[in-house]
Amino acid sequence: MKIVFMGTPDYAAEALRALIRAGHEITAVVTQPDKPKGRSKELVAPPVKVCALENGIPVLQPRRIKRPEAIAQLRGFRADVYVVAAFGQILSQEILDIPCFGSLNIHASLLPKYRGASPIQHAIIDGEERTGITIMQMDAGIDTGDILYQKVTKISSEDNYETLHDRLAALGGEAIVEALALLEQGKLKAVKQDGSLSCYAPLIGKEMGRIDFSGDADSIDRLIRGMTPWPSAFTSYRGKQLKIWRAVPTVTENVYGRVPGEILRTDKDYVTVAAGQGALRILELQLEGKKRMTAHDFLLGVKMQPGEVLGAE
Repeated sequence: MKIVFMGTPDYAAEALRALIRAGHEITAVVTQPDKPKGRSKELVAPPVKVCALENGIPVLQPRRIKRPEAIAQLRGFRADVYVVAAFGQILSQEILDIPCFGSLNIHASLLPKYRGASPIQHAIIDGEERTGITIMQMDAGIDTGDILYQKVTKISSEDNYETLHDRLAALGGEAIVEALALLEQGKLKAVKQDGSLSCYAPLIGKEMGRIDFSGDADSIDRLIRGMTPWPSAFTSYRGKQLKIWRAVPTVTENVYGRVPGEILRTDKDYVTVAAGQGALRILELQLEGKKRMTAHDFLLGVKMQPGEVLGAE
């Protein structure tokens, strides 16, 4: 099929590569403008643009896709369908209706659950046992279009945002290739979403990573995993920010009468901290101004004391 592909980050680039491998003709790629990065503020191309240029595909980078001149550019590229994955701009109905098969979105949740910008993180934080990819017929709403195709994956107790993101990115590539094959055969069936089953997954912000140790150990563990590697879960220790990268909940510790966040003990390979219910064994952490390291290496340089409280002002 002739496709105009719209997307920006690594998640979208994985789907673009899958479409190219499957032999589809990508007539153009639409992505966000290059952004300055680091102290030098050098402009860096988004992953989708890099992939497109490597494969000789024309690239459009409109600051506002809804402007008449951008729409006119889109109309100049022949397409049977638009494929959209984490593009970063809202498309008007006028744009969605340009190709004969409309516009399909590769969404990283099992809709109608987790509409919005951060479905992967919220699925982990909320303790979902499974998630997946939904290929959706786009409409003018936010992730409200008809469901066309879905693929499922389990969320393990070891998954963090990074591992689940990468697995879903690969699954999204598989799903869109399979869905387009069914679309060409006229075998895709649209299923309307039940809005009563939906929940919104708003954009993740840094402050959402602040750990409240008064919660139960399992929910704190899920927060840490959902925030790793970005924006990270954090607390404070001796007046400095302390990022916690990996921890394991445990219910074998006696936390009766202990303050949430209190260091119960330090062992060779972990630091045990009280939660509102249960405790956390912290395995990997990073003190402000220091490198990310295992608890073992951290404790060689920082002498944490039982009775100290993480998050104390």
